[in-house]
Amino acid sequence: MRELSELIHGDDPAWPVLQKEFATTSVPLKVLPGDPEQGRSCLLQLQVSVESYLGALALHSGGLILDGGWLRVFGGSTMTGADALPGLAQVNRFPAAFDPEWRPANGLIVGQDVLGGVFALNGHDAAEAGRPGTPGQVIYFAPESLEWQALEMGYGTWLTWLLTGRLEQFYGGLRWPGWRAEIRALPPAHGIAFYPFLWSDEAHADLAATSRRPVPARELLRMSADSCRQLGLDSPGFLGPNPSG
Repeated sequence: MRELSELIHGDDPAWPVLQKEFATTSVPLKVLPGDPEQGRSCLLQLQVSVESYLGALALHSGGLILDGGWLRVFGGSTMTGADALPGLAQVNRFPAAFDPEWRPANGLIVGQDVLGGVFALNGHDAAEAGRPGTPGQVIYFAPESLEWQALEMGYGTWLTWLLTGRLEQFYGGLRWPGWRAEIRALPPAHGIAFYPFLWSDEAHADLAATSRRPVPARELLRMSADSCRQLGLDSPGFLGPNPSG
């Protein structure tokens, strides 16, 4: 176990590098301020250094809101008010007090989009958790297929990838005419529910013809877990807080 002082005082902190990427990105971006005490607690439980992008974001930020709210990357602090975005500790159910033995069983949830898609960082045994990819690799739970996908990149590369405008290509046909206006007023902890469901043949054929409504993100997670169960698919496992209720 590393002490907090060791994690905070790295020789090559990543935050200045990240700030440069924030300043030069063409992607609409909102960087939420972090709470110093929450950030330090998160960093200690994660046991990662500020020399990593994950550690830097955990210590210094309450998260990122990208592309007008389409994607949220969780930081080290839970925000309140208009930017009520949960932090890594809340999303991943960190213990109330530092526990050196605790680890996220199936990997660390690091981001979520308005569709109910979930980005996670694989743990030490992805295969045991029923997830693709290798340890330390970012994976994505796709609500249009109800399956996890390996993105074949680590956290730092993933964050840079997001900031270099790859979202349009990644989401392909999952954006409908007028999507920006529909998500503009969404609170950060909400997403869009589709009917017919996003994984249905009808939605795949004509996404614009679906009916859509804003719902809390936890409801989207519950709907995905329920759909997997009803369709006889593998359980997606832990997707975030209260996925089953």
